[in-house]
Amino acid sequence: MIVRKPDGNSISSADARPDNLSAAIGASSGRTPFHRGLVGAGAVLLIAAFVTDLAYYGSALWQWANYSAWLITAGLVVMLVAGIFLLVDFATGRARRLDTGSSILVAAAVLLSLVNAFVHSRDAWTSVVPQGIGLSGAVALLLLIAGARGWSLTKSPAFEHFP
Repeated sequence: MIVRKPDGNSISSADARPDNLSAAIGASSGRTPFHRGLVGAGAVLLIAAFVTDLAYYGSALWQWANYSAWLITAGLVVMLVAGIFLLVDFATGRARRLDTGSSILVAAAVLLSLVNAFVHSRDAWTSVVPQGIGLSGAVALLLLIAGARGWSLTKSPAFEHFP
């Protein structure tokens, strides 16, 4: 279907990017918070630590325990960088208000992961079973709930007028 616009130009329904659809609905140009992707990446590492804990519990191969410790450490480092970028988002105006629910979930997961890093520093079987795998499972559950809420720890500026 071809539609003629008032300015004389015509648009075809086969056009890849018609003028009226060039931007996504609700998208702001360049105002996406920096921290969102880093929170998601850190969460993936911490959830993967739970998977490697399960692999260690099932096989007793010590390398799985090492993978868990490395994943937890890497996840905590990425979450620290995400926290720094969250501060940058507030300083640059990309974020104005914290989303309390998601922030509490992610903060609790990070604190449990810090404890879990110390538990995983123990030797052999006791580094994972039973405390390590329990902590990893709790962290994975908290992060999956936070992921269902969205990885942003802030309220979107587009929805600021909502409570």
